[in-house]
Amino acid sequence: MTPTHGDDWTLGMSTPDEPVIVRDKRRIDPESGQVRGDAIRVEAKAPGDGDDAAAAAASSASVGAATDDGELLEPLRQQVVERTADLQRLKAEFDNYRRRVERDRLVMAEQATAKLLAVLLPTLDDIGRARDHGDLEGPFKAVAESLESALETAGLERFGSQGDEFDPLIHDALMHTYSSQVTRSTCVDVFRAGYRHAGRVLRPAQVSVAEPAPDAGVDAGVDAGAEADINQSVRDATAGSTPNAGGGAPEAVE
Repeated sequence: MTPTHGDDWTLGMSTPDEPVIVRDKRRIDPESGQVRGDAIRVEAKAPGDGDDAAAAAASSASVGAATDDGELLEPLRQQVVERTADLQRLKAEFDNYRRRVERDRLVMAEQATAKLLAVLLPTLDDIGRARDHGDLEGPFKAVAESLESALETAGLERFGSQGDEFDPLIHDALMHTYSSQVTRSTCVDVFRAGYRHAGRVLRPAQVSVAEPAPDAGVDAGVDAGAEADINQSVRDATAGSTPNAGGGAPEAVE
C-alpha cells in the first residue's frame, strides 16, 4: 500500500539517517514478571530526600568549619588580650615617668632660683639699711627699687614686722621679754627681715619676742618703764647693724 499525501501516520517518524533509541520504562519485567530493581530504587527515593540530605551535609560541613575557625582564633584572641594588657601597662609607666620628670624639673628650677635669691639677700639688707638711714637717693634708689621689684616678680617674699605673732618656724627669737600689753607671743622688734620663696623659708626673721606677764597683778621682774627702756636700748644698739650667729646679736633679757 502506497501512502497518499493525505495520510498523517508518516509524520514524526525518524528518517533512515537517524538511529532509533527505544527505552523500556516498564516497571514489570515482561519475561520474569518481577518488579525491576531500578523501579525499587526510584520508589525508595522520596521526593525532597536528596535536598534534605544535601542541606544536612552542608550544615555539618559549616559547623565543622566554624569549629575549626574557633579553635584557630582562640589563641589569637588570647594574644590580643595579652598585648593589650602590655600596652596599657607600658602607657601607665610612661605617664608616671613623664609626671615624675616634670615634677623633678619644677623642683630643680625652684631650687636654682632659691640659690640665686639667697645670694642676693645680703644686698637687699644693705639696701634696707641705706633706706633706713636716708642714703637711698638718686640713681641708686632707682636701681635698688628695680632690683627689689624684679626679685618680687621672681617669687621672693619678705616677712617679719612688729606685731606679728611669733612662729618658731619662720622667726628666730634673739630676745625674750614679758609685757602686759600683749596677750600672746608677739614680735615686738624686728632686727632682720626674713625671706621665703615658693613656700620655702630662705632665711628666718630675727626678732625680739614678748609674752604676756605670768601674773598681771604682780610685777614680773621688769616694770613697764624699765621694759620700755630696755627695748629702746636694744633698738639703739642694733640700729644700722645686722646680727649674726657668730656675734653682734644682743643677748636675751628675761
